[in-house]
Amino acid sequence: MCGIAGILSLDGRPVAAEDVRSMCDAIVHRGPDDEGFFIRPDVGLGMRRLSIIDLHTGHQPLSNEDGSVWVVFNGEIYNFQSLRHDLIRRGHTLATSTDTEVIVHLYEDHGADLVDHLRGMFAFALWDARKKRLLLGRDRLGIKPLYYADLGDRLVFASELKAILQLPGVERQLDWTALNHLFTNLTTPSSQSILRGIRKLEPAHVLTAGPNLPARASRYWDVVFEPNRKATEQDLIEELREKIDESVRMHMVSDVPVGAFLSGGIDSSSVVAHMTRHAARPVKTFAIGFKEASFNELPYARTIARRFGTDHYEQIVEPDILGIVDDLVWHLDEPFGDPSAIPTFVVSRMAADHVKVVLSGDGGDELFAGYDKYRVEQRERRYSRLPRFARKALAVIGSRMREGAKGRNFALHHSLTGWDRYFDAGTFFRERSRQELLHPDVFARVQKDSPRQFGSWLSAAQYLDLHSYLPLDILTKVDRMSMAHSLEVRVPLLDHKLVEFAATIPPELNLNGSSGKQVFKKGMRGILPDEVIDRPKRGFAVPLATWFRGELEGFARDLLLSRRCRERNIFNSAYVERLLDLHRGGRPLDLQLWTLMSFEMWCRTFIDKQTQSRLAVAVGASA
Repeated sequence: MCGIAGILSLDGRPVAAEDVRSMCDAIVHRGPDDEGFFIRPDVGLGMRRLSIIDLHTGHQPLSNEDGSVWVVFNGEIYNFQSLRHDLIRRGHTLATSTDTEVIVHLYEDHGADLVDHLRGMFAFALWDARKKRLLLGRDRLGIKPLYYADLGDRLVFASELKAILQLPGVERQLDWTALNHLFTNLTTPSSQSILRGIRKLEPAHVLTAGPNLPARASRYWDVVFEPNRKATEQDLIEELREKIDESVRMHMVSDVPVGAFLSGGIDSSSVVAHMTRHAARPVKTFAIGFKEASFNELPYARTIARRFGTDHYEQIVEPDILGIVDDLVWHLDEPFGDPSAIPTFVVSRMAADHVKVVLSGDGGDELFAGYDKYRVEQRERRYSRLPRFARKALAVIGSRMREGAKGRNFALHHSLTGWDRYFDAGTFFRERSRQELLHPDVFARVQKDSPRQFGSWLSAAQYLDLHSYLPLDILTKVDRMSMAHSLEVRVPLLDHKLVEFAATIPPELNLNGSSGKQVFKKGMRGILPDEVIDRPKRGFAVPLATWFRGELEGFARDLLLSRRCRERNIFNSAYVERLLDLHRGGRPLDLQLWTLMSFEMWCRTFIDKQTQSRLAVAVGASA
């Protein structure tokens, strides 16, 4: 696991080594064990290394035999041993035992199609000195991040946005489309960052560029939902068990100790159960909880820990989080509206005191239709039969009701149909609310995302989440919060072979009228305790609504109503104050308020201050 960065000269001027070094200095937390650089006049590659595989000879950058191909790499290739054997058999000479080295030799044989052979999580940059060509690649599901920007004279890239901001001449102007996406979905989009001109390489994409070759990104993989009607349910259950066991076993390959995040839900519990089959000693598990009983999952985590004899560690997350907000903002890299980043930061910090690698259960809800919203959509689809005049009447009624009035959201929501209604359920500031929130000149600049159309509604919803919510929210949160503590997180449920298999499960076998994950639950029956399999789904929620009526309320008001925030001319302060008052009065607006706070704190760190070194957020400042 590493952080990578680099510069490609597009105008013939030589790359400055100090620029590449300054980029890597900004992401030292991603790799505190080692650093490495490959600097030539036309290109500079840099990396920070967290040593996991081949601790002694895995130094990067790495090259092929004659030094014509060089690579820096972030991630893990779980099938690297079989790839290595095949490469040696075909005549390649490998100097190390690290997974990184297989990339340059695969490139010699397959060019950019090398990504088709990789099974793992990765972001890499490869330089072909003969062709004067840079190749960037990102894993299929978007587990590892990669930003890039065409600055005209240079193409630059890095694992994190803040590394690119170290370079002189990088403008810090807001991308209004990304801002709109943030206040609609709590995250920035898949291909854009919050700053104009700095982009994300999307999951399952490779990008090629050169001095005389404009940067071009292309997709190399996608999941296809095609139900397997020939297999029986029992056949699917048995194959699911085999694929989960294989994936967990492959994800445990490491030269350092491996632990696991354990929430007590079926996803993380299934990973821990399979880990114990292959571990030579008790697995270390890590769980966090809250004093608020309705949010606390520690009893379920303890049940699994006892069942499988793990070496278990726990911590209670307190509402007094002001001491870590500066770290959260810095490491999240962009404004981020999901408050579950808070417990993820805390559990990662705890785990990093004991191990360098953990496995998590992320991805299970997307693969096996576990989210409550799928059941809600199944139930609400009957509202699609409402005649058009009835939906129009609901829209009029809802629009005339005041903000926070009982029934307003119901009327507006059910005035919609199809995908518009489904998307609305996950919208945190509706279009009218965004119009009230944002200053008129700002609202005029943002654009509305166009919904895509799909076939089977459940498969389409899962596909959407695999391409949006999973990489933009879940995986972003886990990557940033774990790497803040130099901790590698692996996600065995997102092995692409397992993902491809899950897409063959007929939708009706995943979701019935009462709950989702039916095939997955049946597959885990007998492996996990029934009380864990049959427990109500809770999710990784945070009692933020309560905190905002207590310890955090004063901080939120001071921050969002400060002169500095008002002078940005982005938010309508009167509307923000109304949101704070509505929340105090009992309306749950915690996600909206947290997103606003995240954006303002990000502005103070990355816009107000020129980010040339580690900065702290001025928390609670009313100036």
